[in-house]
Amino acid sequence: MGIDLSLIWAVIIAFGVMMYVVMDGFDLGIGILFPFVKSEGERDVMMNTVAPVWDGNETWLVLGGAALFGAFPLAYAVVLSALYLPLIFMLLGLIFRGVAFEFRFKAKAAKRHIWDKAFIGGSLTATFFQGVALGAYIDGFEVVDRAYAGGALDWLTPFSLFCGLALIAAYALLGCTWLIMKTEGRLQQQMHDLARPLVFVLLVVTGMVSLWTPLAHAEIAERWFSLPNLFWFMPVPLLVLLCTWALLRAVARNANYAPFLLTLTLIFLGYSGLGISLWPNIIPPSVSIWDAASPPQSQGFILVGALFIIPFILMYTAWSYYVFRGKVREEDGYH
Repeated sequence: MGIDLSLIWAVIIAFGVMMYVVMDGFDLGIGILFPFVKSEGERDVMMNTVAPVWDGNETWLVLGGAALFGAFPLAYAVVLSALYLPLIFMLLGLIFRGVAFEFRFKAKAAKRHIWDKAFIGGSLTATFFQGVALGAYIDGFEVVDRAYAGGALDWLTPFSLFCGLALIAAYALLGCTWLIMKTEGRLQQQMHDLARPLVFVLLVVTGMVSLWTPLAHAEIAERWFSLPNLFWFMPVPLLVLLCTWALLRAVARNANYAPFLLTLTLIFLGYSGLGISLWPNIIPPSVSIWDAASPPQSQGFILVGALFIIPFILMYTAWSYYVFRGKVREEDGYH
């Protein structure tokens, strides 16, 4: 029995996307939460909690895109053709967010509000269009003769727009619990107060997406609710409810680390639910990872490079978070 290179690459890409969602999610969440914090000093602290690591977090986005191009070129061609506009809007948001991140600390006090607005707008735009792209991906793409056959605006649906709003809620909670872990005093207390309603908002939108998806796609409903699959997959929604309950308790007792770790668990459970719904299709609803794969020689060649570089990415990521561990205070600064 030979090595299934397509399966290995599917796992690598899934891991890279998950790492991006987790790591860039909380710093985009900080931008989403900016309007709730008025103090300039506290806004400085919020940005300084991610200043040493935010640009490194986006390494995973680059890895995922490059891996998709090399291992599944058909998926790369179809998905990028179908989602050209939302992905461009997402990248514009990331550019605005990144520029604002650097320029805000260099601007004069009278001009700083401009970069605050750019940071907020860039974070909201990037997050919203990531969610829109996800919703459109779940809906699937029309493929004829191994090419995208849909229109330029097929991604613009009520479901995809709702997914954009749902991801804003998810990233806001990630950012909120990250700040609970990394700050203290009044800012930390404000985030504790904000976390509880955000948990309920996320639970509601997750439930709506989880119901909307099988109602709109019979094949996904069949996968989730047919026997014996129902018994195999039932732990996922049960774990979501258990994790939500534990998260609310952790917030109520003003815990430092548990809220962030439990939010990461919630995000992972949502991601696993997405995987259950779509597997093994890399171009929903019908093109599998094996149908979209590049030749085994190409997959094997780039796998050598990936297995060399991914441990280095993991090591420098872990090292940067270790070096800048602990609480961030107003007197601290990384600019």
